[in-house]
Amino acid sequence: MLDFAGKRWWYLGFSGVFFVAALAALAIWGLKPGIEFTSGSTFTVQFLERPVSQAELRQAMRELGHPEARVQASGDNTYIVRTSELENAPSLTAGAGPVPPGEIDDIERGLQERFGALQRKDFATVSGAVSAEIARYATLAVIAAAAAILVYIWLAFRQLPKPWRYGACAVIALVHDAVIVMGLFAILGEFRGVEVDTAFITAILTVIGFSVHDTIVVFDRIREMVTHDPYVPFEEAVNASLTETLARSINTSLVVVLTIVAMLLIGGETIRNFLLVLLVGIVAGTYSSIGVASQVLVAWENRDLARFWRKIRGQQELAAAEAA
Repeated sequence: MLDFAGKRWWYLGFSGVFFVAALAALAIWGLKPGIEFTSGSTFTVQFLERPVSQAELRQAMRELGHPEARVQASGDNTYIVRTSELENAPSLTAGAGPVPPGEIDDIERGLQERFGALQRKDFATVSGAVSAEIARYATLAVIAAAAAILVYIWLAFRQLPKPWRYGACAVIALVHDAVIVMGLFAILGEFRGVEVDTAFITAILTVIGFSVHDTIVVFDRIREMVTHDPYVPFEEAVNASLTETLARSINTSLVVVLTIVAMLLIGGETIRNFLLVLLVGIVAGTYSSIGVASQVLVAWENRDLARFWRKIRGQQELAAAEAA
């Protein structure tokens, strides 16, 4: 039986380093919001006659009256262009149908005059009111998911002493996973121009579900052991539970990771960020169920933080007495 609980501060310290680094990246750079959260227009254009560089396309957009345009490479001679909200453009939330003539058509004609034949696709516009509503609902969705998980685990483990601790530890683990993913995307947004969109929120919720699922498997095994033998030391119960579920957790996650890697290699540009969130989140979620949720639960049950705080206060009082 592996001694996971005995080395809990090694696991928590390792997680803490990545967690603090992710928080620092978020504080310094923040996430680069996509069109869904900022308002504006976006379209994808592929040039068919000759190679066109990002610098050339940016210069062309400036000459066409859009110096704010952001250009991102997306495949072979293909670029994603984001601008301020274009006039007479359909909303991202509008129904299907032909795109009416508008400012986007003037841009397309201007690009054709400069670079020859092209193909325009994936055009959408989001107004400021719609983007604010999407951001609000996305935030509420994440908060509601965390609250529902806390309540569910609390009820599922109600026959154990202080069952709310299990729910709180699961929420701590999923916050750990979500912050690490967001920190990575803050770094990618700063150095690679990667933006977050509604697919990012969907992927975050998927990662939360996967993380909690893995954590519940471990917690359920702990519950079985504690219920079967109430006198077993809690650390021993956690170690046995983690040892028994370790192979299952790793094998399940490995199958999912291999599938995601294959999709990253052969999939399209439009789902790449979604898959990257899943990849990082599932790896972090597998680790957090072992190295975060379970270890925080052991530290909580053993009152490690309370003992550490009493030790610090005792040293402070001793130093004050010596100074006097």
